[in-house]
Amino acid sequence: MDWKEIKSQADADALMGVFGGFHDSCIREAHLWTGHWVTPELRMRCVSDNHLRVLFQRQFTNPSAIELIFEYVTRFNLVPAPENYDSIILAATLIVRDGDIFWSPVDDWTRAKLNNDEFTWVSAKKLRWREVDWLGKELRYGPGHVGVTKRSN
Repeated sequence: MDWKEIKSQADADALMGVFGGFHDSCIREAHLWTGHWVTPELRMRCVSDNHLRVLFQRQFTNPSAIELIFEYVTRFNLVPAPENYDSIILAATLIVRDGDIFWSPVDDWTRAKLNNDEFTWVSAKKLRWREVDWLGKELRYGPGHVGVTKRSN
């Protein structure tokens, strides 16, 4: 599926419509990478360019899964659900304002709450998304089970 770029609030609203406002969805996986690396000559290269790739799955069809790539991430605040609570997203917010894009799994989230650390949210300069056919337990971004500690439930 082709990537669609979010450039305006109308684009954001269209994504929210396609994915049902993220109702009954979950973050399956996320992968963050930076613009920093070390060359073989051990020289540090630093580019202010953080990216976040997120796979969402939901309990509806057309589509059941989407992938978002946030580019030039200015903040990624992840707050896991407390013990014995689920992480089901009931509704989300996607706002395009003043050259920034904000996403949060909180439906009444506003820019005024930008420095609030009690819930998950992302702010970035660019966002693109696409439909994917990636349901199930299989990991798409990470190493699978290598190095992952499994919890007993």
